[in-house]
Amino acid sequence: MTAAWLLPVVSTIVAAATGAIVATVLDDQRAIWTVTISYILWGCGVPLAMCILVIYFQRLTMHSLPPREVIVSVFLPLGPLGQGAFAILQLGQDSLTLFERNRYVPAAPAAGQVLYTAGVLVALVLWGFGLVWLFFALASILRATPRFPFNLGWWGFTFPLGVYSVATTTLAKVLPSLAFKGLGTALSLVVVALWLVVGLGTVRYGLSGKLLHAPCVQEWEAAKREPGASS
Repeated sequence: MTAAWLLPVVSTIVAAATGAIVATVLDDQRAIWTVTISYILWGCGVPLAMCILVIYFQRLTMHSLPPREVIVSVFLPLGPLGQGAFAILQLGQDSLTLFERNRYVPAAPAAGQVLYTAGVLVALVLWGFGLVWLFFALASILRATPRFPFNLGWWGFTFPLGVYSVATTTLAKVLPSLAFKGLGTALSLVVVALWLVVGLGTVRYGLSGKLLHAPCVQEWEAAKREPGASS
């Protein structure tokens, strides 16, 4: 098992965050339905991602770290955590204005305020959980020294750290907090630097023909050639 199991799940969280942004430019009726569906999509993705993270954490503790060629995958858990934090914050802001203005929940006039407050609390919890995984990921990368080879998997640095920095900067606006502003700025600069490094590396190795090199295939072919290997 690898953290790649999270990739199909995180798509629903991305859809929820996208819906929360789109709702800000829609009329009230369509915006309410968009926000409601986005909450449902968030509920489909985040709890399932948590279940996968439990299994993945057990795999990391009971077995060895992923091979150096795919060690970048340890950053993937930041994806659903960062995107989930941003999505629930944005949905809370949408609910604060839409639900109160339209009395979407007649029996609870303060439903928008409750959802907004709950969104901030949940976002802080997800952000803190993401901070732990960031520490795990950095520790795993350091243990992969002296060097791990460049491959297309390096793009796995960009999205998880990108959405985590977006969640950080959004928290800085909501709270507001100088600490989150500083962290958000630092993470954003790191993401830009990673984009440049990985982009230039992709061009360089693509032109040299080494980009699509897969060591695992060579190892599999060598194992097949060994005497007594099963067909």
